[in-house]
Amino acid sequence: MSRKLELIVLAIVLIFAVQFIYMSSTTDAEYGGADGEAKDMINEITDGYEPIANPIWEPPSGEIESLLFGLQAAIGAGIIGYFFGYYKAKKNYENELGYKEKNKSEGDKHSL
Repeated sequence: MSRKLELIVLAIVLIFAVQFIYMSSTTDAEYGGADGEAKDMINEITDGYEPIANPIWEPPSGEIESLLFGLQAAIGAGIIGYFFGYYKAKKNYENELGYKEKNKSEGDKHSL
């Protein structure tokens, strides 16, 4: 990773961290999901709203729901990190060992 990119990523992380600390210290907001906000908004707009479908299974508690959400996020981050690492290593392998040029020259031999 280039030095410039590292500084940009660090600046973005610092901006979000400062914003999070400021918002959590100045407001008395409680953490909630988008589903709950959307449900409240729909109930506010339309009286007597009945959902057309219900979930098959609901977690027995909010902590388990948070655990499953965190697990889902961790698995997603692992998959994304794997592919970033794979392509970074592939690029390094091609640049350092000349693997790409070797394959290209072999391909030219076969085409003749």
